[in-house]
Amino acid sequence: MSDASITATPRSGIVQSVDRAMAILEVLGDEEEGCRLSDIARSTGLSVSTVHRLLTTLEQRRFVQFNRSDNLWHVGRGAFAVGSAFTRQRNFVAPALPILRRLRDQTRETANLGIIEDGEVVVLTQVESREIMRAITRVGGRAPVASSGMGKAILAAYRDADVDAIIARHGLRRSTQKSITDPARFRADITAIRQRGYSLDDEEYVMGLRCVASVVYGTEAEPVCAVSISGLSVRVTDDRVAELGRIVSEAASELTHALGGRLPEH
Repeated sequence: MSDASITATPRSGIVQSVDRAMAILEVLGDEEEGCRLSDIARSTGLSVSTVHRLLTTLEQRRFVQFNRSDNLWHVGRGAFAVGSAFTRQRNFVAPALPILRRLRDQTRETANLGIIEDGEVVVLTQVESREIMRAITRVGGRAPVASSGMGKAILAAYRDADVDAIIARHGLRRSTQKSITDPARFRADITAIRQRGYSLDDEEYVMGLRCVASVVYGTEAEPVCAVSISGLSVRVTDDRVAELGRIVSEAASELTHALGGRLPEH
């Protein structure tokens, strides 16, 4: 049986060819300029012949497309259509866009909207800065919840017991030398976020990048997402953080109001 055949094992329940096709799509999703067949094979660890068969199948369903002028494979419109359904389910994405655009214009930094999913922050949409160095984490990108501004902003809206449970389950990963890996320090950071109304990722996920974020609430006063601005630490300086925090908090409150949400009662 070939390595591209559809197989499932009782132990894992994984359909091998589907898993491999998804791995190919993930590789293509990370490369905006496209990938050569050999590059995809190298990144996935699959044989060239297997990758070609899977790409041919995905191309027929328009999940990938091949540019014959430069021999590069790209994500296709079928994948885009399916991926877009994820954001359409989140009815806060469309109302957020004008707020994010204004947030970008006010701060001159990239404005982001994200949610927590399985211990990570997922960027749902963003409005990129017009500065030369712009977004680090693209739409669809993920970051550890405890190392990201949006993740910490949402966590600060949770009960202490829930925060502790998330730390116990997912840990405090060290992404950079400035990541907070001590539970006591992390809880103190969460307390500070609650007091000032915004969070700060101080180069905790990517060195040289800072992120200021604030939580957005839904109709039951539950945290549903967060908005943030992210930029180089040479631009998001210490003397700007408090003002940026105020602007981001106001944007989060505006989106809460637009969603018909309400702040929790304390």
